[in-house]
Parts: sequence; structure tokens; C-alpha cells
Amino acid sequence: MLFKYKGFDKTGEKVKGTVNANSKEEAGHKLRTLNIYYESLSLTKEFSLEVFSKRQMPGELLATFSKELSSYLNSGMTILTAIKLLENQHEGEKKYLSFLNSIKTMIDEGKSLYNALNSQKVYALPEFFVQSLNIAGQSGKMVEVLTNMGNFFSAQNKVKKQVKGAMVYPTIIFTVAIAMTSFLIAFVVPKITEIFEDTEQKLPPITQFVLNLSDFLTSYYIYLIAGVILFVVLFKVSYAKVDTFHRTMDGLLLKVPVLGALIQNHELGRFSYILSLMLSSGVAYAQAVQLATASFGNYKLIELFEHASIKVLEGNKLSNALQLTKGVKLKRNFMQSLALGEESSEVANILDNISHLYAEENEDKLKLLLGLLEPFMMLFIGVVVGVIVSAMLLPIFTMTQGLK
Repeated sequence: MLFKYKGFDKTGEKVKGTVNANSKEEAGHKLRTLNIYYESLSLTKEFSLEVFSKRQMPGELLATFSKELSSYLNSGMTILTAIKLLENQHEGEKKYLSFLNSIKTMIDEGKSLYNALNSQKVYALPEFFVQSLNIAGQSGKMVEVLTNMGNFFSAQNKVKKQVKGAMVYPTIIFTVAIAMTSFLIAFVVPKITEIFEDTEQKLPPITQFVLNLSDFLTSYYIYLIAGVILFVVLFKVSYAKVDTFHRTMDGLLLKVPVLGALIQNHELGRFSYILSLMLSSGVAYAQAVQLATASFGNYKLIELFEHASIKVLEGNKLSNALQLTKGVKLKRNFMQSLALGEESSEVANILDNISHLYAEENEDKLKLLLGLLEPFMMLFIGVVVGVIVSAMLLPIFTMTQGLK
């Protein structure tokens, strides 16, 4: 893997560049041997066919892989035997079977599970998951870490399914609203327009606006659809591949009222849970912080915790390091809980409670927002249809009154 860094050399001059390494820890070690003290160190985004072809392994599949492998290893099997058994159980799943066959071949050649997972070309795996297994292999905690990871991915997948299920009804309403509006503007309005063309009366502003909108949409709808599709594609590609754009958007999202709080709750809850799992599995605190930092999806939070994790490696407490690091302002109860945990040596227990608290808080907020979204969508449909109907009927009433 290729890592990019910024920092200072032994003379105090600013330097930046890239370094090849199998992990972030190895990259940091290489830089220290070169007398380079880095301020930031992150994995580069490589533009290659391989990167585009590798899809993220679904959370449900990750949970299945972790749980099944931990179960077999716990029964005394070797990793190679366990992978072979997994192959026999998933013969109908071609891509997953290719993934299992790839890591089986590398393990059979003498590579560790970590190196096999890191080298396979089938799925893109979460960095914190791979690095956790690397440390688990070194500390003899493989079964425990795999079990914890399986539970974690199962919980995450459950939350995603709940959100998707809750969004079905509002999505249907929104689709019906767009379809109904499009039908009225594309077919109904032009028919009624023919009535007004034979008269010389001045049309009300709202009627003229609806007529102009109808003409525009019926004339340029192909370009509008193509433009929307192009915008969505460019946005997704830029967000996935352009670091500056990704970082800017992540920063803006954290500042959006309500949404920003939901994102921070989700990210901090996941970080807290992973850090708690790592500490419970016997991983050293500094290493656990680095592994948990890799679980963040928001670039601004990644930057904040990466800088803080460097200070933790130097012997500082994470709570103090976060306070000294400039960046996103974190929730007060998270900072207070973290500081309390570090003072009482109960970080794992306290952060586990925090992760459950944030999950419940987000669930309640999402239920409230989705509950408000349904009547809002109905109101939106009513307003749109009402405006169109009023725009069409108003000149007709005017014509009728003029005939009296």
C-alpha cells in the first residue's frame, strides 16, 4: 500500500511525499528510521482498474465470514482447514467463493491471514478490520477478535436495514409526487393551454409561470434528465476519488443542522465500539486508537483522530490530544466520558456504553425525522397540485366572469 505523509525532517524543514508499506504502523516506522516526523499519514487513493473493479465487501457477508471463521478456529481447526470448509459451504456464491479461494491459496503458500486478506483482489475490506486481524494474529486473540467483528458488522447491517425499511414509504410518496407533477405539466397543462391561445386576455402571473415551466420541461426534458444523471455520476466519482472534494463535502455535512449531529453520533458510536472491542481483546491502547480511527468514514474526523493518535503514541491521553488538536468540535459527553474512562482505566466499558447510547439516540432521531417527513411529502404533493390547478382555473373563472 502507498501512504502519503507531511511532516518535518531532522533539520526542522517541512517535507512531504509517499512511502510504501503493508500497514500504517509500518509506514510510520519507516519514516522514523528516515528521521522524518510526520504530522499526517494516510493511505493514498490509487487510480487503477483494480481499484475500480474491487467492490466493498457487504457488511452482511463480512459478518458471516467473521462468525463462521471464528467458530471453526474455536473448535481447533487451522485457518487453512477452516477456509476450505467455508468454500464447501458457499459453492453457489461465485464472487465470495473466488475470495475464499484467493486467500486459501495464499495461506497455503505460507502467508498469514492478514497478508492474504490484504493481497486478495476480489473485495475491498475495511482497513480497521484487516489491521485488527493483523494484531489479533500477533497476540493470539484471533477467535475473540473475529467474534467481536462478526457481532459489530451484524449490528451495523441491522441498522442499515432499519433505515432502508423506514425510507421505503417516503420514497414511494416522493416518486408519486414527481410522477403526478410531470404528468400534469407534460399532458394536462398543454391541453388547457389551447383554450387560452384563442383568447387575447392577459393571463395571471401564476398561470403564465406554469405555462412557461410546462413549455420548458417538455422541450428540454431529455437534457434535464441527462444533466441530473451526469451530475450524480460526477458527484459520486469526485466524492470517491478526489480527496479535496471528499474532505470539503464531509466538513459541510458535519455543519448541517440535525444531519451533522446524526453523522457525528454514528461515527463516534462506531469508533467507541471498535475501540472498546480492541481494548477488550487485549490490544494496546495506542494501537487500538489507531485501529478504531480507521473505522471513520468522515474525512474531517479521520484527520482529527489521526493527529490525536500520533500524540497518543507519544504517551498522551486521547482526551487531552483531541482537545489540543484543531478541527471538528466533538460532542461534550463523548469527551467527558473518554476523559473519565482514561482516568479510571475503564475506557472499554465506558465507550461501549457510549456506543449504545449514540445508537439509541440516532434511532430515536431518525424515527422522529421520518415521522415528520411523511406529512411533509403529502403537503408537498398538495401544494404542487394545488398551484397547477389554481393556475389553470383562475383564467377560466376570469373568462366566465367576463362573459356575464
